Amino acid sequence: MIDHVSFAVLDFDKSLTFYDATFKTLGYTREITFEHQGVHAAGYGRGTPRPHFWISSGGNPQETVGHAQGVHYAFRAPSQEAVDAWYAKALELGATDNGQPGPRHYYHPGYYGAFITDINGWRLEACIHTYQPS
Repeated sequence: MIDHVSFAVLDFDKSLTFYDATFKTLGYTREITFEHQGVHAAGYGRGTPRPHFWISSGGNPQETVGHAQGVHYAFRAPSQEAVDAWYAKALELGATDNGQPGPRHYYHPGYYGAFITDINGWRLEACIHTYQPS
């Protein structure tokens, strides 16, 4: 249903470091980086010709970055271990906890996720839908 998501970041270079490292734990990579008319942009994906997640240095200067009430972005992880690694790497790089890794059976059986607020104030999640307790 959704083709791609894009949002502005406060510090483009610092955000590249953050997203390159945290997305690596989920199997995603930066697939394109460019500058156009003074705006820097980067697109992330998993080996597709068109990235599905974008960040940019531009945006409407009248809007506040990272403070949209009730909005969060969830990224599918390949495993529980990847969710845990993503969460740990995000915290290491300056994100804040917004929900430690763990099962969320009230969402549905098999749901496992972790929640952070990134260095720009955006609320993010990594999750799987196939969690099996050991």
